[in-house]
Amino acid sequence: MTLLRRSVDARRQRAARRARPGPLADFLAVPGPDRATPVHDLPLLAVDIETTGLDPATDRVLSVGWVPLDGDRVVLAGAGHLLVGDGGEVGRSATVHGITDDAVAGGRPLEEVLGALLGALAGRALLAHFARVETGFLGAACTRLWGAGLPVEVVDTFELERRALGGGWDAASDPGALRLWAARARRGLPVYRAHEALTDALACAELYLAQRAELEAAAPPETTTTLRHVVA
Repeated sequence: MTLLRRSVDARRQRAARRARPGPLADFLAVPGPDRATPVHDLPLLAVDIETTGLDPATDRVLSVGWVPLDGDRVVLAGAGHLLVGDGGEVGRSATVHGITDDAVAGGRPLEEVLGALLGALAGRALLAHFARVETGFLGAACTRLWGAGLPVEVVDTFELERRALGGGWDAASDPGALRLWAARARRGLPVYRAHEALTDALACAELYLAQRAELEAAAPPETTTTLRHVVA
């Protein structure tokens, strides 16, 4: 067990002591996957959110999409997509994601949306592309609603792509080379409409499977690729 894993466990224990009864406490009562879990057995939940901006302190979650992965299998039957209706306006962010004020007016309360997400995430690691957006907004929302953040193992396809290209933004041919759709294009994956939460979650899941295949192909034959090899 690694030092970082102990840190995740310690944060889960602290969060469990602080969390008020509800979906977050229920989520924290289910252990996450151990870092020694082989990736072929690893339960993941690919998650994407659409928001009014990039600052969890001032911007809002508008929609959440997710799809489970069990090893090599994308479990479409477990996918979910919910709009958040909180009475606020979408503003100029509609030009990015296409979500209108009328659409979110028919959405569900944030507490209900996050409750459904946390139920799907229990026992899994979170998979996302540039995951700090998801973890930042979801952690801030959990703190507001239930008094504690969201400690969870994170696999970030952005970080895996950065490793694949041998560095950071400067290692790529242009600043967009690490983006989700550029990473998919390099592997011949299909082009989908961007900035729709469920579609982006599925796109992330497919990219991860392609990245993982490359990682395993490059590993020594006696090496078993585990969660500790892909975690952010």
